[in-house]
Amino acid sequence: MRWQTSFLIVVAIVCCFDLRAQSSAPVSRHTENIVLITLDGVRWQEVFAGADSILLFDQSYYQDTAGARKQFWAPTPEERRNRLMPFFWNTMARQGQLYGNRLKGSRMNVSNLYWFSYPGYNEILSGYADERINSNDKKNNPNTTVLEFLNKQPALQGKVAVFSSWDVIEAAVNEERSGIYANSALEAIQPARTATDSLLNAMVSNVRSDFAGVRPDVLTYYAAWNHLRQHQPRVLFLSFDETDDLAHAGRYADHLRMLQTLDRLIGDLWQTLQSMPQYKDKTSFLITTDHGRGHTPKARWKDHGTKTPDSYQIWLAALGPDTPPSGEQSGGEVIFQHQVAATLARLLGYTFTCEHPVGAPIPTVSPFSGR
Repeated sequence: MRWQTSFLIVVAIVCCFDLRAQSSAPVSRHTENIVLITLDGVRWQEVFAGADSILLFDQSYYQDTAGARKQFWAPTPEERRNRLMPFFWNTMARQGQLYGNRLKGSRMNVSNLYWFSYPGYNEILSGYADERINSNDKKNNPNTTVLEFLNKQPALQGKVAVFSSWDVIEAAVNEERSGIYANSALEAIQPARTATDSLLNAMVSNVRSDFAGVRPDVLTYYAAWNHLRQHQPRVLFLSFDETDDLAHAGRYADHLRMLQTLDRLIGDLWQTLQSMPQYKDKTSFLITTDHGRGHTPKARWKDHGTKTPDSYQIWLAALGPDTPPSGEQSGGEVIFQHQVAATLARLLGYTFTCEHPVGAPIPTVSPFSGR
């Protein structure tokens, strides 16, 4: 009888551990809406370590180095990144997941051959690194994107929206073929039904970016915010651009200020969604970049592309009710840009399939399988 008693004790212990494991795992999907956000040309170095002293204290990148030091500098990487991106580090890192800190062995790469914008956006959206997309020319994307795929689903049709600062994003999502609502650059809101619509249109007409073909990111944000309040899309793609333009111009402190502003706007969007019943506790965020860039003035920080070493290195942030809150990642397998599209679809409960190969979802971001 002693062996029978021991056996029952072992079974009870195993069952107890099994129940504890089951109770800690998500039991049902909660994500009904998703927001994809891209921050053009933002390096993992700033995201995970804050301001870079080599660039911040170089007067060729910003003359008022004392003012820049006061605004962005702190003794440790943790303090600097919190100062630069408080929403990321006070909310996303605590409630979601962050990938790409190579100082901790977490790696994320592009898989396209070019390491610049349009190839990166195609890879993010289509889940496929297409060698045919080898320039930033505004040519319609021949590949089906995850946004087009989702817009064809009965529950999501007409509920996908895109707002971008750079006009080429319209081509990347192939607005003409996909039928997705896309508003970019200097495009007016049509039809302008409300006073807010008219005000935003006036601002776009009169407040110009320093860069051709680009709308100020703040106006892109408020155009999207206005659409969100009026139309409640289920899938929203927000593509910001000024961080990359400021980097190309060699304006490092301004680049940091823009990144700090975008972090604040993303936090505002998260809080706005949590105040709306149709979004509260039902919305996931995926935030990433199209490419990295060089390391130092000598290593072409202003640039990216295959002539700029390591500008294939990128990062990803995820936050939502179905993403386990494991925070900043250490080690693990390399993840790739072409996995973002399928991950986005899977968070909504779909398996993204189309005419071209698609990268596998990142299983740690969403533990559920698609349908």
